[in-house]
Amino acid sequence: MVVHPSTLDLPLTALFAGWAMTDEVQRRLAGQGFGDLRFNDGVVIQHVLAAPLSITALAERMGVTQQAASKAVADLERRGLLRRQADPADARTKLLHLTEHAVAAVEATRVLRRELQEELVAEYGAERIDDARDLLAAVIGRYGGDDAVRGRRVRPPR
Repeated sequence: MVVHPSTLDLPLTALFAGWAMTDEVQRRLAGQGFGDLRFNDGVVIQHVLAAPLSITALAERMGVTQQAASKAVADLERRGLLRRQADPADARTKLLHLTEHAVAAVEATRVLRRELQEELVAEYGAERIDDARDLLAAVIGRYGGDDAVRGRRVRPPR
C-alpha cells in the first residue's frame, strides 16, 4: 500500500517533516566539513551547551544511567566534540566542555536552520510558516513539552 504524506495524521506528519528538515541540515553540515556529526550528538551537546556538566549530572538530565552517559561522552570525546576538565570547585570531579569544533558545529547548525526556515518562508509564505510553527508549539505545550524545550531536556519518547 502506497502512503502519501498528505494522508498521514498530524503526529506522523510533524515527525516526518522534522526528520526531513533535520536530514537536510545534516546534509548541508556535511558539505561544510561537519560530516562527523550525528543527530544524536545533539542530545548530549544541548546539555553541555548551557554549562559544563559532570557525567553524573549529564546522565540525570538525560534520564539515562551513568554508564550510558559515559559511553556517549567517550564517543564524543573520541570524535573531538567534548573534552573533560577538572572542576575548579572540586578537582576530583571532571566537567564536560564543548570543544571549538563542537561550538563551530552548533553555530553552523543554527545558521543552516535559519536558512532552511528562510527558504520555506520564500516558498510557502511567512504566514503559513508562522501558523505551522504556532500550531506545533501549541501542541508541544498541550502535552507538557514546554519545560523540556526550555530546559534543553528534549529527548525521544520512551
